[in-house]
Amino acid sequence: MIPLITQTPRLTILAASRALLTAELHKPQYFPTLLGAAIPTDWPPGNYDLTAMQYDLEQLTAGGRTAAGWYGWYALRKATDDTPRTLVGVGGFQGPPDAAGLAELTYSLAAEWRGQGLGTELVAGLVQQAAATGMVRLLVAHTEVDNLAAQQVLLHNGFASVGLDINSRLRFERAVEPAADTALND
Repeated sequence: MIPLITQTPRLTILAASRALLTAELHKPQYFPTLLGAAIPTDWPPGNYDLTAMQYDLEQLTAGGRTAAGWYGWYALRKATDDTPRTLVGVGGFQGPPDAAGLAELTYSLAAEWRGQGLGTELVAGLVQQAAATGMVRLLVAHTEVDNLAAQQVLLHNGFASVGLDINSRLRFERAVEPAADTALND
């Protein structure tokens, strides 16, 4: 079974569930309680919109347990003395890897949490998660040409730019080695 929580130094990265996505979409007043975290005022961030939420929910519903961990992941900043546990971003994969082991990674941070290295940490956690599955051999990510911050996040996580895709976005790739028996769930 794929681990559904990944820990990084400042983040708990939690796989989306049908219950969480249903609350986020249809009963947002319950979402922070179910998630156990404060929600940023500008939620949802970036390209993570109602269409993305609905897609993830549909995929988790159709795929059952085998779909868990292959769609949305919530990035929760761990509580500190000054800050409660807070939802800072989302990320994940566009689905399970194909037969060759290729999976596409996406992520987005709430505006108030950008510029603090949390995007880099979120992507690192997702790369760690992909490696832990033993199924992913190559990760792909896309950014807009003018989004230098997103490009830096990917470069800091070992991705290399391989040119433009058919939508004139930059395509980044990174090989993934299966993880040795590591403890993702501290």
